[in-house]
Amino acid sequence: MFGNLFEEEGEEDGFASTPSRGRVANGGKEPPPPRGRSNLCGIKNQGGTCYLNSLLQTLLFTPEFRELFSLGPQELGCLEDKEKPGAKVRVIPLELQRLFASLLLIDQQSASTADLTDSFGWNSSEGTNQHDVQELNRILFSALEHSLVDTSGSSLIHRLYHGTTVNSIVCKECGNVSQRQEDFLDLTVCVCGLSSLEEALWNMFVEEELFEGNNLYRCAQCDRLVTAAKSAKLRKLPPFMTISLLRFSFDFAKCERYKETGRYSFPIAINLQPFCEQNGGEEGGYSYELFSVIIHKGGCYGGHYHVYIRDIDQLGQWEPPELECKPKSQKKEPSKSVLLDQLGQKLMDKIGSSWSKKFRKHYGPIGKHWFDLNDSTVTSIRESDIEKQFQGKESAYMLFYRKTQLHRPSEEEFEAANNSVELRLHLAPDYRLANGALQPISKEQNNSTTLSFDRRKTVGDLRLAIYQMQELWEGDMALTVAKTLPAGLHLYNTITDSASLYSTGIHTNSDLFVWNGREVCNETIVAGAEWEPVLLTVVRPFLGEVEYPEVMDGVECEEGKGNFENGGSVLKRETRGFAGAATLREVREALGEPEESLLCQEHKAGPRAGEQGAGEGGGASGWRLFPPTDMQRTLKELSLKDGDALLVLEPQSLDSVFSLNGDIVTVTTPSDCRWLQVEYQPHGGGEGEKSEEMRKVKVPATGNMAQYCLRQVDCTGKLLPPCEELSVRDAGVRLMTTLTLCPGNAPKASQLFLHFSLGSAPSAGLGMDIIVENTCTVKECLKAMLDAVELDTCWHLRRLDWCEDVGEPLMDEDASLSELKISNGETLIVTEGKLPPKGFLTLSVWMYPDMRNNSMDELRSVGKVEISDEATLEDLKTQVLTLPGLQDVCVPTTAFMRVWQLEGRRLAQILRGQHFTLKLKLSSGADLCVQQLEKEEDLPKEVLLHVKMGVPGERCYYPPEELVWDASRDSSPQSLRTCLAAHYGLSPDSLLLAKHQPDKHTWEEISNWNLLIDNNRDFVTIEDEQGQQRLKELAEQDRKKTGLSKLRKPEVALSINVGVFR
Repeated sequence: MFGNLFEEEGEEDGFASTPSRGRVANGGKEPPPPRGRSNLCGIKNQGGTCYLNSLLQTLLFTPEFRELFSLGPQELGCLEDKEKPGAKVRVIPLELQRLFASLLLIDQQSASTADLTDSFGWNSSEGTNQHDVQELNRILFSALEHSLVDTSGSSLIHRLYHGTTVNSIVCKECGNVSQRQEDFLDLTVCVCGLSSLEEALWNMFVEEELFEGNNLYRCAQCDRLVTAAKSAKLRKLPPFMTISLLRFSFDFAKCERYKETGRYSFPIAINLQPFCEQNGGEEGGYSYELFSVIIHKGGCYGGHYHVYIRDIDQLGQWEPPELECKPKSQKKEPSKSVLLDQLGQKLMDKIGSSWSKKFRKHYGPIGKHWFDLNDSTVTSIRESDIEKQFQGKESAYMLFYRKTQLHRPSEEEFEAANNSVELRLHLAPDYRLANGALQPISKEQNNSTTLSFDRRKTVGDLRLAIYQMQELWEGDMALTVAKTLPAGLHLYNTITDSASLYSTGIHTNSDLFVWNGREVCNETIVAGAEWEPVLLTVVRPFLGEVEYPEVMDGVECEEGKGNFENGGSVLKRETRGFAGAATLREVREALGEPEESLLCQEHKAGPRAGEQGAGEGGGASGWRLFPPTDMQRTLKELSLKDGDALLVLEPQSLDSVFSLNGDIVTVTTPSDCRWLQVEYQPHGGGEGEKSEEMRKVKVPATGNMAQYCLRQVDCTGKLLPPCEELSVRDAGVRLMTTLTLCPGNAPKASQLFLHFSLGSAPSAGLGMDIIVENTCTVKECLKAMLDAVELDTCWHLRRLDWCEDVGEPLMDEDASLSELKISNGETLIVTEGKLPPKGFLTLSVWMYPDMRNNSMDELRSVGKVEISDEATLEDLKTQVLTLPGLQDVCVPTTAFMRVWQLEGRRLAQILRGQHFTLKLKLSSGADLCVQQLEKEEDLPKEVLLHVKMGVPGERCYYPPEELVWDASRDSSPQSLRTCLAAHYGLSPDSLLLAKHQPDKHTWEEISNWNLLIDNNRDFVTIEDEQGQQRLKELAEQDRKKTGLSKLRKPEVALSINVGVFR
């Protein structure tokens, strides 16, 4: 992930952390050891995760970071659901919450980070490789920001750690100021050659760098080279300032890394005002106090991390560490002063009460307690011990400061905030009784009032507070616990004045109904769980002409216009609410139905076998008839719940649509009543047709659908293989998945659905499909594909590689597709030409006659070579020179020839290493380009550049030149700048560099850390602008073809895997 720069050192160094792999369970049945005397919990080392442990402990002891606990399952999801398809579970914050809870609450010596690192997507080897804690800090914060997107904690990292700096260049001639703002989550300061943090900050944010002499600055306002001064300032200070010390450097003389071990001091308290823009802010806004120091012990190739942390919230129990034994000196007068570390114990002995109970409220805690958290071990230290980390092999690596004005609540403030609950009050005048529940009179306005209240107070106190809020309230006032149900608001128990809110179970977001305790709008209200309303769907037969919806865009179900038998009977549905304690007879009376009416409940098992069902393509549903004895039973006793359907029939309604057989009523739907109108985009339309034109076709939903199949559409617009044999979950169909109804049959279980393309990897929507048996051979599959496109047999098959480019050929033509593990939906490429013999490569060779001409149209084919994959590059050059197309080319030796590898008709890379075998560099079917040179060349490690010098005053360049740059020792931009300056005889600081991106027709500026590029310089030529316009037009055409409004995002390699939660 971060490389192997900081691997754990071996035992010979004497300080490597003992591996304590968190994933391996303890073999015995003994419980884990309890916490030590500090009452703080350490973290197990998985073998090399001391860097992670140190950072996690720092975040735990940051009180404001623990706001992560305020996010609940409504926003983060539940870990139990993380394996469910489509579930958005933010695993990393949840595992952090679980780890922090273990560190704070569980009585054990150390906690494991195995579940957390699993949520990072790390494998077992990641736990044994140590990495840089500064890099981890940035990557972990980035992963948390992505994990918390669209939650109330989305701004947590930005709010706590984000700051800004501003770089300024002031022209000494006209005074023009050019500024550029940069964001940071941590500051990286130099250690080499400096003695303190203040000196490093002074060099960064106070000292100015002058551009003078041969190093002048081009002023945009003066339009010439002038003397200027560059400086930087802190613009926005975060609540927590993270500072990384650059202790690891590189010795260019010895060509090796080394660690700065000289003395480098840093203060416990620091004022950053001298380093900031003077904006007149509050004095306290610049003051910071040190609260965490991450320490690295060892060298640049290995070591161990641990951390010193100040216990801001007094989570641990600090004890004075034992003093080191010193030789006796001359006797001195006994001091009457008491050490700060011993003041608490002396006070306890003197007055019998601790400082925290008697004086902390008014005077704060005694001193500043620090702990050394070293993996599983936690020990108390003194603040003076921090000075020992200024220098040496064991020294400070990262510093964490917090603003002194950040206020931590007192115990009383914390208790008040912890016991405050948000209540939703519903007032009786805003409600009426309907459908067995309370319904708001006005649907437009919010019918609840939010009130914050201390749950330690009594109900009487709450009622008095509501009286004061509702000055116009008259008469008695009762407070009843309510709950919003599908049918409406229902009341439960009325709470008494003497009880506290805590004892009555009132919590945040509880609903309370405020009324007189008897009636609402002159309607008597019954309360209690037995009277909970049930929202039922009442179904009745509907007689008469049916109004059908008009055909809408997309897929629309359209009812048949012909009348059904007996006047066109259909079902009419409405929702009604009834009290759960109401009997079925009372429900029938409430519906206004006569006593002879039949009430039926939907029969989940459907119609019985042998009963009359639907006709061809029709459908039937079964309903169970309630017997007369059920008419006296309540809805709760009948287990009717919200959403259940209740069919109401009169005896004269029984006909061919509604038939009664025993206690089952069957509702039969005619066979020709539904059609499915499908809107689709035809393939293969002519150029004159509009690509967005859609066609409509009527498909009988009850007819034979064998000639159609459903296929998913991925994010690029590509049709995926049919998967009708799988369940919806196994097929990966989720919310907002696009499905397309396509002509053709779905493959059987013994068949494969394959995509194939001729010559190259297919673009979206341009490939072809074929269904073959998975037992057929490669030769049979190729023949089927060639027959489909009507081609001869001089072709062979290739697979796509992981980059979606044409890959290796399928050499064994007699092997079956299943033996080659070709899976359903895979893409194969039909490539022209016969297969090369085993162990040989067939390579296409092109000639590049003029190196100054950058046009790919100048490439000409000179033939193909067939060569052993064990041959060397020298052998390849020799055989290429024997091609008939190169007989007229004068090449004295192979050293006068350069061989390029082509990718998409573009020069990709030079083949190097004369004695390496070709199979390490090339695959069969690769395209090569040979270039004639004027002198011998051998480039083992050098970089070949095509350099263009801009024409002064014009938007064009001189013809390109080749430049060989030795980047083996120094590959920095400054080294490249020096090489180019020497080639052109110019000053390095006068050059502006940019790298051309021919695929995008853009230029990427190359800058150095101490050089601010003049933003007014534009490298783009007129040809680049024309190319960019062509790319935009092509992209717009692709979006119209695929129907997508977003382009595929580039793949980014992450060290911590995070899901998508937008």
